[in-house]
Amino acid sequence: MRYLQSRRKARIEIVPMIDIMFFLLVFFILVTLNMIPASGIDSRLPGSSSAERLESPQVVIGLDAAGMISVDRRSLNLEQLAALLRDRGTESRVVIAGAEEAALGDLIAVMDTCRHVGISRIGIATREPEA
Repeated sequence: MRYLQSRRKARIEIVPMIDIMFFLLVFFILVTLNMIPASGIDSRLPGSSSAERLESPQVVIGLDAAGMISVDRRSLNLEQLAALLRDRGTESRVVIAGAEEAALGDLIAVMDTCRHVGISRIGIATREPEA
């Protein structure tokens, strides 16, 4: 006598697969967000009540309270800044983001460097004043 075995069809469970896919999606989103570099400048900008919006700059020059100049998170001196600006061209738009405590002499030196290279479209970054 032969025993008849009932064959059960194999089933693919979808719910655990969906859970894994959502976990992977969240994981990749979080990893991607940490890979995108921040484009902010670490300084406290001075406030201005008469500031206007400018076109988006092509070069943002950071100037901290100690007089250190930085472009794209690289510290530069005035000669290196002049070389970098020459490479970018005289039609570049430059914004100087100086710290509130930055010396006026350092700001003028950076502006002079821009003007000697031939750049005339120079702006100074500010923040809106606190109420």
